[in-house]
Amino acid sequence: MFRVTVRGAFEGLSDADRARLAAEPGLLGPAYTERGAFTCDRTMTAFSFRCQVPVEDDRDGEAEATARALAALAAHGFPHRVLRVAVTDLRAVKVRRRNRGEVRRG
Repeated sequence: MFRVTVRGAFEGLSDADRARLAAEPGLLGPAYTERGAFTCDRTMTAFSFRCQVPVEDDRDGEAEATARALAALAAHGFPHRVLRVAVTDLRAVKVRRRNRGEVRRG
């Protein structure tokens, strides 16, 4: 699984686009979903688009995940430009669990 965050700027959103962005359930929010979700400033100028991309092939890497996330972003149909893309391959993330008996000192 990949988590892709696209930072960008909307370009020329119409009033109808703004209304759809604000009203469509699940479209605004900080969650990573396969459909993708937006967080944006009050003026709906800048945005972050978070998308969770499943691994389709063991050889999939950042390039494939980026392409699929950008396709998901384009599918929403909002005029935009991409400023930056960050990809996290969750297969490479190591989870460190603290022992239950361990005492936290600080």
